[in-house]
Amino acid sequence: MTQIRIAQAARLLGVSDDTVRRWTKAGLLAENTDAAGRKVVDGAELAAFARRMGETPDPSPDPTGVSRSARNRFVGLVTDVVTDTVMAKVELQCGPNRIVSLMSAEAVAELGLRPGVMAVAVVKATQVIVETPAEGPR
Repeated sequence: MTQIRIAQAARLLGVSDDTVRRWTKAGLLAENTDAAGRKVVDGAELAAFARRMGETPDPSPDPTGVSRSARNRFVGLVTDVVTDTVMAKVELQCGPNRIVSLMSAEAVAELGLRPGVMAVAVVKATQVIVETPAEGPR
């Protein structure tokens, strides 16, 4: 059984330690104690909880109102735009996730992308690399 400390669970879910503690006190997430006496949550239970959270309505709904086949859509705020004559780098903060996109400078101008603008990063990938920590379970 994988045990995840409260602080680590909070980082994984993009919330504060106090939020995870409130969830455990409310009975939404079971809390255990590890061999060292630290508060932990079961990894499988945390994964199920995260999945349930992902199924709830997004607090930042997609403002485009467009339906697409891509399921990985991240609503966020443009935080930085670096443009040269041909290409641009656009950074978005989507909740706890920093998304960076490289696109044409023309697309940046057409979309009106600049810091403070709300945007949606749409990711459609055929390959996703999954890694685990070196000290993690095998």
